[in-house]
Amino acid sequence: MEASSKSLSAPFHLKLQNSSAFPLRPGIAFRRRRKWSRGGDGNGWNGISCCCSDTEFRNLIQTDPFKRGEESRSSSSHVRAMPPQSFASPRPRNVSKQVEFYPRCSPRYSAPQSRDTPPKRDTGIASEKDWGINWLNEMVNESGANEDGSTWHRESGEDLGDNGYRCRWARMGGQCHDGSSEWKETWWEKSDWTGYKELGVEKSGKNAEGDSWWETWKEVFHQDEWSNLTRIERSAQKQAKGGSESAGWYEEWWEKYDARGWTEKGAHKYGRLNEQSWWEQWGEHYDGRGSVLKWTDKWAETKIGSKWGDKWEEKFFAGIGSRHGETWHASSTGDRWSRTWGEEHSGNGKVHKYGRSTTGESWDIVVDEETYYEAEPHYGWADVVGNSSQLLSIQPRERLPGVYPNLDFGSSPPAPDDLPESELDSPPPPSAQ
Repeated sequence: MEASSKSLSAPFHLKLQNSSAFPLRPGIAFRRRRKWSRGGDGNGWNGISCCCSDTEFRNLIQTDPFKRGEESRSSSSHVRAMPPQSFASPRPRNVSKQVEFYPRCSPRYSAPQSRDTPPKRDTGIASEKDWGINWLNEMVNESGANEDGSTWHRESGEDLGDNGYRCRWARMGGQCHDGSSEWKETWWEKSDWTGYKELGVEKSGKNAEGDSWWETWKEVFHQDEWSNLTRIERSAQKQAKGGSESAGWYEEWWEKYDARGWTEKGAHKYGRLNEQSWWEQWGEHYDGRGSVLKWTDKWAETKIGSKWGDKWEEKFFAGIGSRHGETWHASSTGDRWSRTWGEEHSGNGKVHKYGRSTTGESWDIVVDEETYYEAEPHYGWADVVGNSSQLLSIQPRERLPGVYPNLDFGSSPPAPDDLPESELDSPPPPSAQ
């Protein structure tokens, strides 16, 4: 019995017959495959005219809403995940990266590049080299108008605060002559005397058709006040909405690492198109000593009441562990079909496989099968340190001799941050059936 199900998919367009989606009808057939792996499209931040057509946004929403974000897995093998795709921008030939990004923070050009382009879905967290943040020493505050009547502005500065707090920032943006289309960007780097360092960006825009988008990316370096270990955390949030139809999507991605090898990764996603809505959540947790927990939960529904979904979880340590999951479908009339499956790996080459479905099928067997899983993340502490050179090179304010940072350890660890409110409808709790 194969242990994984085909990625649940609900299209962000109406041509269901041309997609790999589960059909929207009772008696749904769940096709299965052995492997699925992390993937995603790159994001080209192409400079285009301020009053652009909505071609980019239409291409954006006409994508498969359940392109995978998790690592691949199967009953007998666990395929190494590919690193998340970046937001790399195509660059003209014979133009250096430094020259290309000078318009962000430098007055040497008459106007910054237009950024009236929405983010792509399923792109994960961009690396700092792909964002191309290029800080210059001079402070700027300028604005202007282009020949087509569109306007632009650009400014940068520095904020100082208690405990050695320092924030360098740059803002820029532009809009059409009638204000119907606009874009904004804000870049920043922060530090203080505790060793905290932060690098980030926020982007947003809209066009004349009413399509809008927003995204933010951030990476942080700090010392954990409970374990005293140095940590790096990376996160991204992205969303887009259609102006002429009920269409939109929201994604949150996060990655957390510490010097001991502890790693946590995950994502929450939500999207809709007219009468269809879908959700997806997945997570990975490595304790740095060989224990691994991975899980996925995704589901979709229509306004007429049809729902379907797929979820699985696996836990392993030293070759011993388990996998289990469920694929299900509920019709608008209340009929429900489900198939549950499980695997128990004892570490001696024997695997106990079992499962059943509401249609009467069942199995309970023991097979000779090698157990394989990844005990360490494919992208871990050494990788994130090597790719965070700009974050780690942030220079804090000079601290006078005898002045010490204020540290507040509190009485208990802080609660996890709540998901920020999105302009989209809030998703239901996991496995809403």
